[in-house]
Amino acid sequence: MKFTESNKVGRIVKIWLLVGIVMVFFQVVIGGVTRLTGSGLSITKWEVVRGTIPPLSQVAWEKEFDFYKETPQYEQINKGMSLSEFKFIYFWEYFHRLWARSMGFVFLIPFVFFLFKGRLSKSLVTDLGIVILLAVVVASVGWIMVESGLIDRPWVNAYKLSFHLSLALILFAYLLWTTFKVFKPRPKVFHNSMLRKLSLAFISVLAIQIFFGGIMSGMKAGLFYPTWPDMHGEVIPSILLDSNSWDVNNFYAYDKNLFMPALIQIIHRSLAYVLIIIGLTIFIKGIKAKISSNYTKCLYMLISMLVIQAALGIATVLLCKGSIPVDFGVYHQGGALLLLTISLYMLYITPKVQY
Repeated sequence: MKFTESNKVGRIVKIWLLVGIVMVFFQVVIGGVTRLTGSGLSITKWEVVRGTIPPLSQVAWEKEFDFYKETPQYEQINKGMSLSEFKFIYFWEYFHRLWARSMGFVFLIPFVFFLFKGRLSKSLVTDLGIVILLAVVVASVGWIMVESGLIDRPWVNAYKLSFHLSLALILFAYLLWTTFKVFKPRPKVFHNSMLRKLSLAFISVLAIQIFFGGIMSGMKAGLFYPTWPDMHGEVIPSILLDSNSWDVNNFYAYDKNLFMPALIQIIHRSLAYVLIIIGLTIFIKGIKAKISSNYTKCLYMLISMLVIQAALGIATVLLCKGSIPVDFGVYHQGGALLLLTISLYMLYITPKVQY
Protein backbone atom coordinates (compact mmCIF):
# COMPACT_ATOMS: atom_id res chain seq x y z
CA MET A 1 0.00 0.00 0.00
CA LYS A 2 1.29 3.42 -0.91
CA PHE A 3 2.42 5.49 2.09
CA THR A 4 0.21 8.44 3.05
CA GLU A 5 -0.12 10.51 6.21
CA SER A 6 -3.62 9.17 6.83
CA ASN A 7 -2.80 5.45 6.64
CA LYS A 8 0.55 5.76 8.45
CA VAL A 9 -0.70 7.44 11.63
CA GLY A 10 -2.60 4.94 13.73
CA ARG A 11 -5.36 5.43 16.25
CA ILE A 12 -3.00 5.26 19.24
CA VAL A 13 -0.89 8.10 17.84
CA LYS A 14 -3.99 10.22 17.31
CA ILE A 15 -5.10 9.61 20.89
CA TRP A 16 -1.59 10.54 22.08
CA LEU A 17 -1.78 13.84 20.20
CA LEU A 18 -5.20 14.62 21.71
CA VAL A 19 -3.88 13.86 25.20
CA GLY A 20 -1.02 16.25 24.49
CA ILE A 21 -3.40 19.04 23.50
CA VAL A 22 -5.50 18.51 26.63
CA MET A 23 -2.39 18.55 28.82
CA VAL A 24 -1.07 21.77 27.29
CA PHE A 25 -4.51 23.33 27.69
CA PHE A 26 -4.63 22.52 31.39
CA GLN A 27 -1.02 23.56 31.87
CA VAL A 28 -1.97 27.04 30.70
CA VAL A 29 -5.04 27.01 32.95
CA ILE A 30 -3.04 25.82 35.96
CA GLY A 31 -0.51 28.54 35.17
CA GLY A 32 -3.37 31.04 35.35
CA VAL A 33 -4.36 29.79 38.80
CA THR A 34 -0.72 29.95 39.90
CA ARG A 35 -0.41 33.53 38.72
CA LEU A 36 -3.71 34.79 40.12
CA THR A 37 -3.13 33.22 43.54
CA GLY A 38 0.33 34.78 43.75
CA SER A 39 1.91 31.33 43.99
CA GLY A 40 4.54 31.61 41.27
CA LEU A 41 7.40 32.66 43.53
CA SER A 42 6.84 30.13 46.30
CA ILE A 43 9.49 27.74 44.93
CA THR A 44 12.74 29.65 44.67
CA LYS A 45 14.86 27.04 42.86
CA TRP A 46 14.61 25.35 39.50
CA GLU A 47 15.48 21.71 40.13
CA VAL A 48 14.29 19.70 37.17
CA VAL A 49 14.94 16.29 38.75
CA ARG A 50 15.12 16.83 42.52
CA GLY A 51 12.22 19.27 42.40
CA THR A 52 9.88 16.45 41.39
CA ILE A 53 9.54 15.38 45.03
CA PRO A 54 7.81 17.90 47.33
CA PRO A 55 8.81 18.43 50.99
CA LEU A 56 7.86 15.31 52.94
CA SER A 57 8.71 16.31 56.50
CA GLN A 58 8.20 19.25 58.82
CA VAL A 59 11.92 20.03 58.64
CA ALA A 60 11.82 20.04 54.83
CA TRP A 61 8.78 22.34 54.83
CA GLU A 62 10.46 24.75 57.22
CA LYS A 63 13.54 24.81 54.99
CA GLU A 64 11.46 25.65 51.90
CA PHE A 65 9.60 28.30 53.87
CA ASP A 66 12.92 29.85 54.94
CA PHE A 67 13.98 30.08 51.28
CA TYR A 68 10.72 31.87 50.50
CA LYS A 69 11.19 34.28 53.42
CA GLU A 70 14.28 35.63 51.66
CA THR A 71 12.25 36.81 48.66
CA PRO A 72 10.94 40.36 48.14
CA GLN A 73 7.39 38.97 47.87
CA TYR A 74 7.48 37.67 51.42
CA GLU A 75 9.10 40.81 52.80
CA GLN A 76 6.80 43.27 51.04
CA ILE A 77 3.51 41.39 50.70
CA ASN A 78 3.29 38.16 52.69
CA LYS A 79 5.38 38.88 55.75
CA GLY A 80 3.98 37.03 58.74
CA MET A 81 2.12 34.39 56.70
CA SER A 82 1.75 31.01 58.37
CA LEU A 83 3.30 27.76 57.20
CA SER A 84 -0.14 26.47 56.18
CA GLU A 85 -0.67 29.57 54.01
CA PHE A 86 2.74 28.99 52.45
CA LYS A 87 1.80 25.38 51.70
CA PHE A 88 -1.21 26.63 49.75
CA ILE A 89 0.79 28.81 47.36
CA TYR A 90 3.55 26.19 47.21
CA PHE A 91 1.00 23.60 46.09
CA TRP A 92 -0.06 25.56 42.98
CA GLU A 93 3.48 26.31 41.84
CA TYR A 94 4.50 22.72 42.52
CA PHE A 95 1.44 21.41 40.65
CA HIS A 96 2.25 23.71 37.72
CA ARG A 97 5.81 22.38 37.52
CA LEU A 98 4.77 18.77 38.10
CA TRP A 99 2.22 18.99 35.28
CA ALA A 100 4.97 20.36 33.01
CA ARG A 101 7.25 17.45 33.94
CA SER A 102 4.40 15.02 33.30
CA MET A 103 3.92 16.51 29.84
CA GLY A 104 7.60 15.88 29.18
CA PHE A 105 7.17 12.18 29.90
CA VAL A 106 3.88 11.96 27.99
CA PHE A 107 5.50 13.55 24.94
CA LEU A 108 9.04 12.19 24.91
CA ILE A 109 8.63 8.51 25.82
CA PRO A 110 5.81 7.78 23.31
CA PHE A 111 7.58 9.95 20.71
CA VAL A 112 10.73 7.81 20.92
CA PHE A 113 8.62 4.62 20.91
CA PHE A 114 6.54 5.64 17.88
CA LEU A 115 9.66 6.83 16.09
CA PHE A 116 11.42 3.51 16.73
CA LYS A 117 8.36 1.57 15.56
CA GLY A 118 8.09 3.67 12.40
CA ARG A 119 4.61 4.96 13.15
CA LEU A 120 5.43 8.59 12.41
CA SER A 121 5.84 10.13 8.98
CA LYS A 122 8.79 12.40 8.23
CA SER A 123 6.61 15.50 8.24
CA LEU A 124 5.04 14.53 11.59
CA VAL A 125 8.47 13.88 13.10
CA THR A 126 9.52 17.37 12.04
CA ASP A 127 6.36 18.95 13.47
CA LEU A 128 6.69 17.09 16.77
CA GLY A 129 10.37 17.99 16.96
CA ILE A 130 9.35 21.64 16.76
CA VAL A 131 6.72 21.04 19.48
CA ILE A 132 9.37 19.57 21.80
CA LEU A 133 11.74 22.46 21.07
CA LEU A 134 8.97 24.97 21.81
CA ALA A 135 8.23 23.17 25.09
CA VAL A 136 11.87 23.53 26.16
CA VAL A 137 11.83 27.24 25.27
CA VAL A 138 8.58 27.79 27.20
CA ALA A 139 10.00 26.08 30.29
CA SER A 140 13.23 28.08 30.11
CA VAL A 141 11.41 31.40 29.74
CA GLY A 142 9.17 30.33 32.63
CA TRP A 143 12.17 30.15 34.93
CA ILE A 144 13.51 33.49 33.64
CA MET A 145 10.08 34.90 34.48
CA VAL A 146 10.21 33.49 38.03
CA GLU A 147 13.72 34.84 38.57
CA SER A 148 12.45 38.33 37.77
CA GLY A 149 10.43 38.26 40.99
CA LEU A 150 13.13 36.88 43.28
CA ILE A 151 15.47 39.88 43.30
CA ASP A 152 13.89 43.34 43.44
CA ARG A 153 10.16 43.09 42.72
CA PRO A 154 7.67 41.25 44.95
CA TRP A 155 6.09 39.63 41.87
CA VAL A 156 7.16 38.40 38.45
CA ASN A 157 7.73 40.91 35.70
CA ALA A 158 4.43 41.37 33.84
CA TYR A 159 6.09 41.64 30.44
CA LYS A 160 8.06 38.41 30.92
CA LEU A 161 4.94 36.72 32.25
CA SER A 162 3.01 37.68 29.13
CA PHE A 163 5.87 36.54 26.92
CA HIS A 164 5.83 33.18 28.71
CA LEU A 165 2.06 32.91 28.22
CA SER A 166 2.35 33.84 24.54
CA LEU A 167 5.00 31.16 23.94
CA ALA A 168 2.77 28.60 25.66
CA LEU A 169 -0.07 29.53 23.32
CA ILE A 170 2.23 29.27 20.29
CA LEU A 171 3.11 25.76 21.50
CA PHE A 172 -0.60 24.96 21.92
CA ALA A 173 -1.47 26.37 18.49
CA TYR A 174 1.35 24.52 16.73
CA LEU A 175 0.43 21.20 18.35
CA LEU A 176 -3.21 21.84 17.50
CA TRP A 177 -2.39 22.58 13.85
CA THR A 178 -0.24 19.44 13.69
CA THR A 179 -3.16 17.42 15.07
CA PHE A 180 -5.49 18.93 12.47
CA LYS A 181 -3.15 17.70 9.75
CA VAL A 182 -3.07 14.20 11.23
CA PHE A 183 -6.82 13.84 11.72
CA LYS A 184 -7.78 15.59 8.47
CA PRO A 185 -4.82 15.44 6.07
CA ARG A 186 -7.21 16.17 3.21
CA PRO A 187 -10.13 18.02 4.79
CA LYS A 188 -13.18 19.03 2.86
CA VAL A 189 -12.29 22.63 2.22
CA PHE A 190 -13.64 25.63 0.40
CA HIS A 191 -11.82 28.52 -1.19
CA ASN A 192 -12.99 31.92 -0.01
CA SER A 193 -10.24 34.54 0.11
CA MET A 194 -12.41 37.06 1.96
CA LEU A 195 -13.27 34.70 4.83
CA ARG A 196 -9.68 33.49 4.97
CA LYS A 197 -8.41 37.06 5.32
CA LEU A 198 -11.00 37.76 8.00
CA SER A 199 -9.97 34.58 9.86
CA LEU A 200 -6.32 35.60 9.68
CA ALA A 201 -7.21 39.06 10.97
CA PHE A 202 -9.25 37.57 13.82
CA ILE A 203 -6.44 35.22 14.89
CA SER A 204 -3.85 38.02 14.65
CA VAL A 205 -5.89 40.37 16.82
CA LEU A 206 -6.67 37.52 19.22
CA ALA A 207 -2.96 36.76 19.61
CA ILE A 208 -2.24 40.42 20.41
CA GLN A 209 -5.21 40.49 22.76
CA ILE A 210 -3.95 37.45 24.68
CA PHE A 211 -0.51 39.06 25.00
CA PHE A 212 -2.00 42.23 26.49
CA GLY A 213 -4.31 40.10 28.62
CA GLY A 214 -1.21 38.49 30.12
CA ILE A 215 0.27 41.91 30.86
CA MET A 216 -3.01 43.06 32.38
CA SER A 217 -3.08 40.02 34.63
CA GLY A 218 0.58 40.43 35.59
CA MET A 219 0.02 44.08 36.52
CA LYS A 220 -3.27 43.28 38.27
CA ALA A 221 -4.64 46.18 36.23
CA GLY A 222 -8.23 45.14 36.82
CA LEU A 223 -7.97 46.29 40.43
CA PHE A 224 -7.50 49.92 39.42
CA TYR A 225 -10.51 50.27 37.11
CA PRO A 226 -13.16 47.70 38.17
CA THR A 227 -15.95 49.36 36.19
CA TRP A 228 -17.53 48.86 32.77
CA PRO A 229 -18.25 50.23 30.17
CA ASP A 230 -16.55 53.34 31.60
CA MET A 231 -13.35 53.49 33.61
CA HIS A 232 -14.28 55.22 36.85
CA GLY A 233 -16.68 57.49 34.96
CA GLU A 234 -14.27 58.23 32.10
CA VAL A 235 -14.17 56.79 28.60
CA ILE A 236 -10.42 57.35 28.52
CA PRO A 237 -8.67 57.79 31.90
CA SER A 238 -7.39 61.35 32.26
CA ILE A 239 -3.92 60.11 33.15
CA LEU A 240 -3.54 58.88 29.57
CA LEU A 241 -4.32 62.35 28.24
CA ASP A 242 -1.55 63.91 30.31
CA SER A 243 1.55 64.18 28.13
CA ASN A 244 3.80 64.10 31.20
CA SER A 245 2.62 60.57 31.96
CA TRP A 246 4.06 59.25 28.71
CA ASP A 247 7.46 58.71 30.29
CA VAL A 248 9.61 55.63 29.69
CA ASN A 249 10.00 55.16 33.45
CA ASN A 250 6.26 54.67 33.79
CA PHE A 251 6.44 51.74 31.37
CA TYR A 252 9.20 50.11 33.42
CA ALA A 253 8.00 51.00 36.93
CA TYR A 254 4.41 50.11 36.11
CA ASP A 255 3.69 49.12 39.71
CA LYS A 256 4.38 52.63 41.00
CA ASN A 257 1.80 54.59 38.98
CA LEU A 258 -1.65 54.37 37.41
CA PHE A 259 -0.46 55.08 33.89
CA MET A 260 0.31 51.51 32.77
CA PRO A 261 -2.76 49.86 34.39
CA ALA A 262 -4.91 52.46 32.64
CA LEU A 263 -3.13 52.05 29.30
CA ILE A 264 -3.21 48.26 29.36
CA GLN A 265 -6.89 48.21 30.29
CA ILE A 266 -7.88 50.62 27.51
CA ILE A 267 -5.90 48.55 24.97
CA HIS A 268 -7.35 45.26 26.23
CA ARG A 269 -10.91 46.60 26.13
CA SER A 270 -10.45 48.18 22.69
CA LEU A 271 -9.04 44.99 21.19
CA ALA A 272 -12.04 43.10 22.58
CA TYR A 273 -14.37 45.40 20.66
CA VAL A 274 -12.29 44.91 17.51
CA LEU A 275 -12.51 41.12 17.93
CA ILE A 276 -16.28 41.31 18.33
CA ILE A 277 -16.59 43.39 15.15
CA ILE A 278 -14.41 41.00 13.13
CA GLY A 279 -16.16 37.96 14.62
CA LEU A 280 -19.60 39.32 13.77
CA THR A 281 -18.42 40.09 10.24
CA ILE A 282 -17.14 36.52 9.79
CA PHE A 283 -20.40 35.14 11.17
CA ILE A 284 -22.68 37.25 8.95
CA LYS A 285 -20.68 36.75 5.75
CA GLY A 286 -20.15 33.05 6.49
CA ILE A 287 -23.87 32.44 7.04
CA LYS A 288 -24.73 34.27 3.82
CA ALA A 289 -22.17 32.24 1.88
CA LYS A 290 -23.93 28.97 2.84
CA ILE A 291 -20.70 27.02 2.45
CA SER A 292 -21.28 23.78 4.38
CA SER A 293 -22.96 22.46 7.49
CA ASN A 294 -19.54 21.90 9.07
CA TYR A 295 -18.48 25.50 8.54
CA THR A 296 -21.87 26.77 9.74
CA LYS A 297 -21.40 24.84 13.00
CA CYS A 298 -17.99 26.46 13.37
CA LEU A 299 -19.54 29.88 12.86
CA TYR A 300 -22.05 29.33 15.66
CA MET A 301 -19.31 27.98 17.92
CA LEU A 302 -17.15 31.01 17.18
CA ILE A 303 -19.83 33.61 17.86
CA SER A 304 -21.05 31.77 20.98
CA MET A 305 -17.55 31.51 22.43
CA LEU A 306 -16.88 35.14 21.55
CA VAL A 307 -19.97 36.26 23.47
CA ILE A 308 -19.09 34.04 26.44
CA GLN A 309 -15.50 35.30 26.44
CA ALA A 310 -16.62 38.94 26.37
CA ALA A 311 -19.06 38.30 29.23
CA LEU A 312 -16.33 36.58 31.26
CA GLY A 313 -13.99 39.51 30.64
CA ILE A 314 -16.57 42.05 31.79
CA ALA A 315 -17.47 39.95 34.85
CA THR A 316 -13.79 39.59 35.78
CA VAL A 317 -13.28 43.35 35.65
CA LEU A 318 -16.45 44.13 37.63
CA LEU A 319 -15.49 41.60 40.32
CA CYS A 320 -12.04 43.10 40.83
CA LYS A 321 -13.10 44.81 44.06
CA GLY A 322 -10.00 44.63 46.22
CA SER A 323 -8.77 41.33 44.79
CA ILE A 324 -8.68 39.49 41.48
CA PRO A 325 -11.49 36.88 41.17
CA VAL A 326 -9.38 33.79 40.56
CA ASP A 327 -12.22 31.64 39.23
CA PHE A 328 -13.43 34.15 36.63
CA GLY A 329 -9.87 35.05 35.68
CA VAL A 330 -9.11 31.38 34.99
CA TYR A 331 -12.37 30.89 33.07
CA HIS A 332 -11.49 33.92 30.97
CA GLN A 333 -8.05 32.53 30.16
CA GLY A 334 -9.47 29.11 29.31
CA GLY A 335 -12.05 30.81 27.10
CA ALA A 336 -9.25 32.47 25.14
CA LEU A 337 -7.76 29.03 24.42
CA LEU A 338 -11.11 27.68 23.23
CA LEU A 339 -11.63 30.73 21.03
CA LEU A 340 -8.17 30.23 19.56
CA THR A 341 -8.94 26.55 18.90
CA ILE A 342 -12.15 27.33 17.01
CA SER A 343 -10.62 30.13 14.95
CA LEU A 344 -7.59 28.02 14.00
CA TYR A 345 -9.80 25.18 12.79
CA MET A 346 -11.84 27.61 10.70
CA LEU A 347 -8.61 28.86 9.14
CA TYR A 348 -7.50 25.27 8.50
CA ILE A 349 -10.55 24.50 6.38
CA THR A 350 -10.27 27.74 4.37
CA PRO A 351 -6.91 27.28 2.61
CA LYS A 352 -5.24 29.91 0.49
CA VAL A 353 -6.47 29.78 -3.08
CA GLN A 354 -3.76 28.47 -5.42
CA TYR A 355 -3.55 30.18 -8.79
